[in-house]
Amino acid sequence: MKTRTSRAIGMSAAIAAIAVSLPLAITAQADPSPTPTADVKPLPDWQGNCDPLRAELAPSGVTKENLATLPVGQALAKIPSLSTFTSAVDGGLNPAVNVVPVLENGPYVVFAPNNDAFAKLDPAALDAIKADPAALTKLDYYHVFLGLLGPGDIAGQRPTQEGAEVKVTGKDGDIKVNDTAKVICGGIQTANARIYILDTVLDPNSPPEPITPTTSFAGTGKPATPTSTTATSTEPAPAPAG
Repeated sequence: MKTRTSRAIGMSAAIAAIAVSLPLAITAQADPSPTPTADVKPLPDWQGNCDPLRAELAPSGVTKENLATLPVGQALAKIPSLSTFTSAVDGGLNPAVNVVPVLENGPYVVFAPNNDAFAKLDPAALDAIKADPAALTKLDYYHVFLGLLGPGDIAGQRPTQEGAEVKVTGKDGDIKVNDTAKVICGGIQTANARIYILDTVLDPNSPPEPITPTTSFAGTGKPATPTSTTATSTEPAPAPAG
């Protein structure tokens, strides 16, 4: 009798021990393992006189990091001093001209003239551009070219979405476009573009002379002689006399 009682007591103690340890084991298995945090690469600094931009963004709480997460159309709309250019590309100036869906299929470099730049235009000329969808579209696309170039490597002659080229010189905080427009603040990163704020509106009717690529003869490294565009006769040369 004592043996049976001892066995029963021993079995009860074992069951109780298992019952106590089981939740601990389940809890231990359910604890998630710590997730390693990925290194976040800091955004590149804006280049140029960017303090006025930071000042106008401060009241709304918009930061460099905020803009970097937004599609370019939304990012432009967050910058008060670019309201005229934003209206030019999003249908605000003319409902028939909304190129934001194109811009947000980047990557693009966007040259955005500020409101002071548009104020320098002749009012009658600006009204004419607003009223002409083709002219406004041409103006918009002349301020955009394909790529994601930062202030250190943007220099060069670039074909715009309008078709004509723009000439970009300088780097970092000293960049000019077509020798007339100065970049006030550049390299503003968005989700799919880089914005460069200009002090002058670019004129698509006065582009720089296009760069004509030259080819080389194989193995010589010498540029090929340009081909004349003058039409040549296909008639056979006359036979020599005599």
